[in-house]
Amino acid sequence: MRLAVIAACAALFATAASAQTSPAAPAAAPAPPTIYPYGAPVLQEQARKVLAAAEAEARKNGWVMSFAVVEPSGELVAFQKMDGAGYGSIEVSQLKARSAARFGRETKVFADGVAAGRLGALDIDAIVAVEGGVPIVLAGKTIGAIGVSGATAAQDGQVGRAAAAAVQ
Repeated sequence: MRLAVIAACAALFATAASAQTSPAAPAAAPAPPTIYPYGAPVLQEQARKVLAAAEAEARKNGWVMSFAVVEPSGELVAFQKMDGAGYGSIEVSQLKARSAARFGRETKVFADGVAAGRLGALDIDAIVAVEGGVPIVLAGKTIGAIGVSGATAAQDGQVGRAAAAAVQ
């Protein structure tokens, strides 16, 4: 009888031990985005090219938007609101541009992080975790950023990337 109890206890412990599994390895973090050093601030002529490219891309797709161009510090250099664009998009475009300029990366990077459960960016007031802010890079240096608002986040990002490429 004593042998049967010992065998039963051993079987119970063996089952409990085999039921325990190692915790799953955490998912690999995405590669960090390329961050370019700051250069001289975007010039008015360059800002006008960026705004023209943004408007052209928006019109081509039938979107009504607001666009803000800022220098690397995040301060406004140029702004344009298309006729009929929502009033909320005025401030949002500026905040997206400021976030992209000051952190040297697209605001989509923050949006993707939040979507993946990395919520730390939401604790920083200066970060806008919504696609549509895109750095303007010239000769490997961030000279400013454009912020776009008025359509979906993905559409804002599409217009922002097309506009930022106008000074390449």
